[in-house]
Amino acid sequence: MTQPPQPPNEPPQGGFGAPQDPPPGGFGAPVPPPADPFGKQPPTPPAGGFGAPQAQPPAGGFGAPQTPPAGPPQQPGYGYPQQPGYGYPPGPPAGQGLPPGQPPQQGYGYGYPTAPMQPQYAPPQQGGNGGKKFTTQMQIIVAAVVAVAVIIGGGIFLASGGDDKKNEVSTAGPTGGDKGGEGNGGGDGAEKAPANVKSAVAFQLPQPKVDDVTTVDGSWLTDKAYVKTGVDEIVGYDKDKGTKLWSIPLEGQLCAASRHMSKDYKTAIVFEAGKPTKAKKYPPCNQVGGIDLNTGKLMWSKPVTAATSGDEPVRFDEVTLSGSTVAAGGTEGGAAFDLNTGAERWKPKAGADGCYDKGYGGGDALAVVRKCGTYDSPQLVIQALNPTTGAPLSSFKMPPGVAYASIVSTKPLVVAADVGDTAGDGSGISDFFSLDASSGKLLTKIAADGEKYAAHCGSTEVETCQQVVVGNNRLYLPTEEHEGTGEYGDTNEIVAFDLTTGKLVGDKADAGDRYTLSPVRMDGGNVIAYKAPPYDKGGQIVSIDGETFKQTVLMENPADEAVRDAESGFSADYSEILYKGGRLYLSSRTLSKANGSLDEKRYLAMAFRTD
Repeated sequence: MTQPPQPPNEPPQGGFGAPQDPPPGGFGAPVPPPADPFGKQPPTPPAGGFGAPQAQPPAGGFGAPQTPPAGPPQQPGYGYPQQPGYGYPPGPPAGQGLPPGQPPQQGYGYGYPTAPMQPQYAPPQQGGNGGKKFTTQMQIIVAAVVAVAVIIGGGIFLASGGDDKKNEVSTAGPTGGDKGGEGNGGGDGAEKAPANVKSAVAFQLPQPKVDDVTTVDGSWLTDKAYVKTGVDEIVGYDKDKGTKLWSIPLEGQLCAASRHMSKDYKTAIVFEAGKPTKAKKYPPCNQVGGIDLNTGKLMWSKPVTAATSGDEPVRFDEVTLSGSTVAAGGTEGGAAFDLNTGAERWKPKAGADGCYDKGYGGGDALAVVRKCGTYDSPQLVIQALNPTTGAPLSSFKMPPGVAYASIVSTKPLVVAADVGDTAGDGSGISDFFSLDASSGKLLTKIAADGEKYAAHCGSTEVETCQQVVVGNNRLYLPTEEHEGTGEYGDTNEIVAFDLTTGKLVGDKADAGDRYTLSPVRMDGGNVIAYKAPPYDKGGQIVSIDGETFKQTVLMENPADEAVRDAESGFSADYSEILYKGGRLYLSSRTLSKANGSLDEKRYLAMAFRTD
């Protein structure tokens, strides 16, 4: 998996995950290795070895390291070292940074079906992305693992969600525009290539001045406006010109925003109860609100109290939307509201078992990560919920050694977790769990080797996974960067796993030398992906057929130096990416105080258009 988001233009921190456990029963007698599904063999080192110098950007270009600005101290969370001010929210409040459990015994004691660790591509090479050198000894080890790969898994896939059709939800936040949970196979997407894929800069929004690390999560796209969180406000901009259409002032800074919106362009936010003062530098995040992105109005906002907290409002860490239900979660429990009126549907209460709703996943259905047990021995339970009543439809207990879990998709229900803190790379993912939402049964568990795959999830929040999308009953993941076929420069691919069997399916989508692919969202049965460019090119948006993996270029950004420098300030790891109808919007998730001349041309958001 990828390293935690780093400051722009700063190389990632070194180190990957712990060694994998040997297969059950030991390695046994050698057997012929299966065919590599990607048709690649471990590369033969060129003359001079793998450590040949990589291409470097021009002096002073986007690769120049920057010193991270000072920010408030971060709380450790889930082994995820935070870098303040560079696109990731500050760490959790005191009491949230629970230590992960002890690594479980082999198989976790649950007998879960697990997808085999198959070699799909050459492992990361020594080079510009901090990868590991693929030595002869490593080739022998990989060959041994290939020789004993055993396919385990199976099951029948069923999915269920809420029955609220009146306010059907569209995924249109940090991960994109259309639904990501469904799809009828490749080739049926709404996004088509224009006659001319060459884009131009539509507008750039300068970064507002801030004195501290400031969360600006939240970006949405309506038929008229590009909407982006600013400082103590949410602003709608003309989607082509960038001119300001309206502004929603807030009592305090935004803390969390739903990545989903209703079909009539309404969504939900959580924000602070007031501005910072000397006495209270960080006002509590206890205001939940519903906003109309068409009219630019705050429809309602309110605090909520828990049964055990008296009159003290509950603090929330995150918020989501499913149908007409707004669900907000945190360490004090969860609460739900009607999107249109703000009427309470349920509120935090202390359970007899000591459990509470940590956070929710929304979209086409509603699911919750419920935290039970003690501080030293937490137990997470994943539940599919009725969005209107909050009643559980099914439950699944996560294995021991899981302190935090993230909901990747609610329909189908897919959960990511770092079991036993074994990922070792700060991504928050060692495995994906594909669940039957109607029964709570595990369909398959997909082992996501941190040295191969590059998705990542937030340290404590439930619905913050990036660079992973779900559709066509498949999980689409980018591989880690590794050496390409050229003389220099890294590349990667997007691959897919079947959510019923856990097996790799289909082919793969190659980024091409010196480009890096990141999935953004589903478009029907296709995957919309962003291609991060090398230092001398512009980025691209491509549509990848979900079945054949054939790529169609939808947009190619300018290679002018000034444009390249601005585009390189946004990374798929720590930025929000929206694409629809020949329009691409890149935006920051957090802001920090400018730190010298290198920060003079930092932007809140940047837009491209093809016509």
